[in-house]
Amino acid sequence: MISESLARSQFPHQDPIGKRVGVGPPNRPPYVIVGVIGDIKQSSLATSDPAAVYLSTRQTWFADEALSFVIRTSGDPSSVASAVKAAIWSVDRNQPIVRVITMRHLVDVSEAERRFVLILFAVFGGVALVLAAIGIFGVLSGSVNERTREIGVRAALGASRADHLALVLRDGLLLAAAGIAIGLCGAAAASQGLKSLLFAISGLDPLTYLGVALLLTAVAAVACATPAWRASRVDPSITLRAE
Repeated sequence: MISESLARSQFPHQDPIGKRVGVGPPNRPPYVIVGVIGDIKQSSLATSDPAAVYLSTRQTWFADEALSFVIRTSGDPSSVASAVKAAIWSVDRNQPIVRVITMRHLVDVSEAERRFVLILFAVFGGVALVLAAIGIFGVLSGSVNERTREIGVRAALGASRADHLALVLRDGLLLAAAGIAIGLCGAAAASQGLKSLLFAISGLDPLTYLGVALLLTAVAAVACATPAWRASRVDPSITLRAE
């Protein structure tokens, strides 16, 4: 049996059933194709093995060919391990069983390194998000301090607290929007390098980009809130007398 990708590449626009394909040492006769199965991820969820050929145990040339049984259970997989072993030994008491492992554990082991790298990226991203929020807060706080007289004059001329609040929030969110735009462009440029760490997700996934942009906007709004509130509380009479 061969995989769909191998069938498309070796027998385009043909029915591969009944065709012959050479596998293994050159002195072995070709095998007759009796079926085509879907592509299967053999070694990792992130990579596929498109050119795959499956032989029966009687056709293989490896002397130490190992067999694997995959069993679907409705409950705890470990609870049926003893029953599976007993069923195998009821057929062949001398059959060695090397290991019994759950699919969940097998996937976790194969993806452990990739998961560790992604966790590091998430931690660094969280730290960068906190630093960005602190930076926005500091810049806007300094801006409000420098513009205290301006805000007092605006208030004296009739500007309301809502106007002052909107002024500071607008300045902060424009700064955040510029940073988000630059960050999204950088993320899009780096997406090709991240494809090796992802599976079943595009490097340019629009929902991910939208979610990150909304999160950064919310964090920026929170960081702008305190300086904006302080600007809206400026007393014009005190400010003008101090000047």
